[in-house]
Amino acid sequence: MKVCVIGTGYVGLVAGTCLAEMGNDVICVDKDIEKLEKLEQGIIPIYEPGLDELIKVNVSEGRLTFTNNLADAVQKSLVCFIAVGTPQGEDGSADLQYVYDVAKSIGQSINGYKVIVDKSTVPVGTAQKVTEIIKTQTNEEFDVVSNPEFLKQGAAVDDFLKPDRVVIGSDSQRATEIMQELYAPFLRTGNPVIIMDVKSAEMTKYAANSFLAVKISYANEIANICEKVGADAEMVRIGMCSDKRIGSQFLFPGLGYGGSCFPKDVKALLKTAKDNGCDYQLLQSADDVNKKQRQIFIKKILNYYGENLSGKTFAVWGLAFKPKTNDMREAPAITIINALLERGAKIQAYDPKAFDCAKMIFNDKITYSKSSYEALENADSLLLLTEWNEFRRPDFDRIKSLLKQPVIFDGRNQYNAKRLIEKGFDYICIGKNTQKQKCTI
Repeated sequence: MKVCVIGTGYVGLVAGTCLAEMGNDVICVDKDIEKLEKLEQGIIPIYEPGLDELIKVNVSEGRLTFTNNLADAVQKSLVCFIAVGTPQGEDGSADLQYVYDVAKSIGQSINGYKVIVDKSTVPVGTAQKVTEIIKTQTNEEFDVVSNPEFLKQGAAVDDFLKPDRVVIGSDSQRATEIMQELYAPFLRTGNPVIIMDVKSAEMTKYAANSFLAVKISYANEIANICEKVGADAEMVRIGMCSDKRIGSQFLFPGLGYGGSCFPKDVKALLKTAKDNGCDYQLLQSADDVNKKQRQIFIKKILNYYGENLSGKTFAVWGLAFKPKTNDMREAPAITIINALLERGAKIQAYDPKAFDCAKMIFNDKITYSKSSYEALENADSLLLLTEWNEFRRPDFDRIKSLLKQPVIFDGRNQYNAKRLIEKGFDYICIGKNTQKQKCTI
């Protein structure tokens, strides 16, 4: 099938590459010519396991091409995906200017029937507005459908190639059949294509992400209570997760959620609820708890060292908002590091992939170490902020020898508290009171 994907950000690049991998002829469109030239060489602007190899293979075999000519790409394609950014506005709403600009350009370019696919995360009613914009530019036939993405950063290629479900919001039988044909190769194991009306599909994306955000905030609130009453949050989590109605995912206490999706999608859904006169206490609480969780972790550090951190050096392991990505959007590390810098601390940080992003945020305010152990040299304590696999089983004797004092603040509850305390560490984590500290937040 002939497909174009407009926007080569995270979603557009993964979608376009994976569609090409299944034999479709895919044209990816972007305005940034330098970026396009690098993509053609297999140089990608994001870190996503397996993506660079797929791009190189599909470019070399001619199924995946890149261009800045939107009109030509649209005219050569039957299905046109809109996958441009929808950044958060000042009021929490999704900024749809790029979606609407693309819609207008598509309308000016159409040369026959097209299926226009909203792949970007957009609020309810966007497809209707896109339809209206295109109609002002053309008399050609087209349909607009909603096809929300459910990609986890760090596992996006597998998520697209082997989806647990595909949601298609369509009010046209013709468009529905084309989308079903396009996705058929991805669903040979029997996972469903779920067909629904357009507005329900638009809502599904926000509802799913916001529910997962609520689960994370709930886990953190339970952990904070556990710490107060002397319970072990990890044991409580295991006891909860054994209930099939609850499940095990997204119930790990820690520093809260970050990234480009959960924070933005929760706020966008809150704005939708407010605009439509709906009560939204649960969603608002999830957002509030998430912000508070980072402050609780900062307070643990200040309870230990005091408010004045001048002369203190902290080794930070992990800057990205989660492992297997270089994305630092809404990363807990940003809030925590800035709070420590404001109090006079020095930071020696290491992350396997996020240094380029970190340098755009912190510039020369922190030191960028070449390895995890280099970051520890002459530091007063270790802060674990991202649970990269390589941090899971470190050499604790080596850590102890490199630090000025054997102190670990574990924001991801990765380590065995009993073992570390026996080794002489002061170990402070989430949801277990190992130091008898008081939380005043």
